[in-house]
Amino acid sequence: MSSTTLGTSSIAFLPSRYLSSPSSNPSIHTLSLTSGQNCSKKLYGGIGISSTKGKSRLPVVNVATEVNSVEQSLNTISKESARPVYPFAAIVGQDEMKLCLLLNVIDPKIGGVMIMGDRGTGKSTTVRSLVDLLPEIKVVFGDPYNSDPEDPEVMGVEVRDRVIKGEQLSIVLSKINMVDLPLGATEDRVCGTIDIEKALTEGVKAFEPGLLAKANRGILYVDEVNLLDDHLVDVLLDSAASGWNTVEREGISISHPARFILIGSGNPEEGELRPQLLDRFGMHAQVGTVRDAELRVKIVEERARFDKNPKEFRETYKAEQEKLTDQITSARKILSSVQIDQDLKVKISRVCAELNVDGLRGDIVSNRAAKALAALKGRDQVTVEDIATVIPNCLRHRLRKDPLESIDSGLLVTEKFYEVFS
Repeated sequence: MSSTTLGTSSIAFLPSRYLSSPSSNPSIHTLSLTSGQNCSKKLYGGIGISSTKGKSRLPVVNVATEVNSVEQSLNTISKESARPVYPFAAIVGQDEMKLCLLLNVIDPKIGGVMIMGDRGTGKSTTVRSLVDLLPEIKVVFGDPYNSDPEDPEVMGVEVRDRVIKGEQLSIVLSKINMVDLPLGATEDRVCGTIDIEKALTEGVKAFEPGLLAKANRGILYVDEVNLLDDHLVDVLLDSAASGWNTVEREGISISHPARFILIGSGNPEEGELRPQLLDRFGMHAQVGTVRDAELRVKIVEERARFDKNPKEFRETYKAEQEKLTDQITSARKILSSVQIDQDLKVKISRVCAELNVDGLRGDIVSNRAAKALAALKGRDQVTVEDIATVIPNCLRHRLRKDPLESIDSGLLVTEKFYEVFS
């Protein structure tokens, strides 16, 4: 099985006898960094920590790399393969939700999606089906934070130190992670934990990474996000704002990058979301129950086929899935070259200003989403139609709530858009 299939966390557990040199493995590349410094190194849990004579330094140990083995990683893979995912291409309807998810995969800086709608409309199924379409990214071999070897902003502290000292980094290609955040998760499981006993007895900061570490440069999905405990909401807000997660305990402090696409889903009847967290979502998709009888029958039949034979059902959509994956990959490549006219930028900001949208996030996200949509369609120029498609999803949740207003906020945005752009 290739290193790409195993993913970064699994590769880190393989003993040296299972790994050939980086040059002999086509999926592992070597980044050569030269420096004149000579440092003596000790290995702690697979991470090289430099030490200088005459100075004591408290090293960081990644506990997760010590306790796992090849057998455990292979067991994880077999469990994942035993639970087939419903194909994204097989989902009937819900075009608004699917488009918002695809745009965030193309440009993660859009800031995630909040999906609100009736129960039983396929919100969770659609989000989890996205995992098959996620592209590959370059990560540092064996790093628990999926560090980017080229961008210091999403690089762990240990990897950054190695780059500064001129060490050689092995780079692997791995699929973007999708991490589920359960409602009942503890704060320690989300943020990670520090082993105080190990710190006192062995003199090392033993840190076991949590879900935020695993979600770095990936997707963090919270189902029923409006029911999430307030203390976990505070943790998500802090990480989403800074892009870093800091664990403080007993005078010991550890930080690591935590930049992720936040995807949440929920039913508005079960409770509203805190406005601070709602504003952190780049886009908002409204999902309704399908009313067309023929479409409902088709959904029921497709689901029955999948439940009967998941593998065979997935094979029937393999070509469509691959086509969609290629479309996303090519869109990510041309995204940086997509242009938007100054006149269109001014009109987007006019819409935001006239709708009394607080802050500038609405302007930024609308521009980014329009560019991502143009890239998805294979164009390098944003059109008015692109903006018309995405702007309701970018601004709907940012409008001030009026209890006497009966009209949907998305329709208000659309009306204002046509008023400004006409």
